[in-house]
Amino acid sequence: MINMYEVSETNKMIEHENLDVRTITLGISLLDCIDSDLKELNRKIYEKITKTAENLVSVGKDIEKEFGIPIVNKRISVTPIALIGGSACKSSEDFVTIARTLDKAAEKVGVNFIGGYSALVSKAMTKSDENLILSIPQALSETERICSSVNVGSTKTGINMDAVRLCGEIVKATAEATKERDSLGCAKLVVFCNAPDDNPFMAGAFLGVTEADAVINVGVSGPGVVKKALENVRGKGFEELCETIKKTAFKVTRVGQLVAGEASRRLAIPFGIVDLSLAPTPDVGDSVAEILEEIGLERVGAPGTTAALALLNDQVKKGGVMASSYVGGLSGAFIPVSEDQGMIDAVHAGSLTLEKLEAMTCVCSVGLDMIAIPGKTSASTISGIIADEMAIGMVNQKTTAVRLIPVIGKDVGDTAQFGGLLGYAPIMPVNEFGCETFVSRRGRIPAPIHSFKN
Repeated sequence: MINMYEVSETNKMIEHENLDVRTITLGISLLDCIDSDLKELNRKIYEKITKTAENLVSVGKDIEKEFGIPIVNKRISVTPIALIGGSACKSSEDFVTIARTLDKAAEKVGVNFIGGYSALVSKAMTKSDENLILSIPQALSETERICSSVNVGSTKTGINMDAVRLCGEIVKATAEATKERDSLGCAKLVVFCNAPDDNPFMAGAFLGVTEADAVINVGVSGPGVVKKALENVRGKGFEELCETIKKTAFKVTRVGQLVAGEASRRLAIPFGIVDLSLAPTPDVGDSVAEILEEIGLERVGAPGTTAALALLNDQVKKGGVMASSYVGGLSGAFIPVSEDQGMIDAVHAGSLTLEKLEAMTCVCSVGLDMIAIPGKTSASTISGIIADEMAIGMVNQKTTAVRLIPVIGKDVGDTAQFGGLLGYAPIMPVNEFGCETFVSRRGRIPAPIHSFKN
């Protein structure tokens, strides 16, 4: 049970340390909308979303007022559209009509993002999957609220290199299609390995086929709270350090549990999971990089960074699982460059490189996230970076993802401006040696030996 004493205990965290509920995400299954007629499919999708989510934003605002807990975003995730549109969509242009419908429905109910314009192709692609992936550049350039994801690998199936190669081309095409806005479309496109079915965070959220007809998932975040708590154990040993992170993560997760329970009750929709992810923002004092520096690094990227991040991620999860019976999603620490002022400062200082970020993804919650790279970067190089990150996820049995933004017309030394929670990012250099022959091989990288567990 959660009582008001626990709520009041977090007041200081909310007022002074940037604690917030980052998102209430309503997952909506569209499986019952499937129709062979495209016009009828779009009608069913619009009606299902607008009816199911009609009270989502108002309920979120009511909870904010009553409990004094900031709820930054109200969002929707839906069943992967490659599955929903398979019967009706015969071309990529057909899928774009669904993107417009999703965008229109999201605007109607007042959410800022809707995720699930997605395809799950970890082993192979159907024609429907391929058409959806090909439609992504146009869909993201013509809509405001759509987020897209493609799962191209898993520990059980290996890595679909045909999909990896195609995704490199799609990232580049999306950058070109949105070049007037610093290639912003790429900030709403994620390539996954081992994507979870219950992730409430964008841009990778979708509702997995194992989920209920509708479900409430909550993402809670508090890098500033953890940073402030660690200031009290400077000079202490690792035991005190770890205990402090766990206790803080517990308190933060309890806030998410409270909000999730209230939203579930008021909307009469089942509660799914709380995702405790230390998701930073561009605001000063709301940085994962600053936590790592408080642990003892002169600057993120210095020797010891990967170990410090591993410690942080593990203790956050240990604290979180004690606070909620249903912790899921991507719980842990995010390391997006553009959304974290400390990460941006580290890039400017020369301590943080793309290669070091890749090493850090072995132990963080997600992967290479919100990284701006030169617009001239080739599609094959982007595919190679995606393949590297997918391999880390596949071999380590964890979720990894890539959200690269090749900013058309900009190069190392320039800055890309995305605005809002997406922040801004310095253009990072990319290894210029080629990998085209490698990514052009057909087929699939086999699953690792330890995947055979039956």
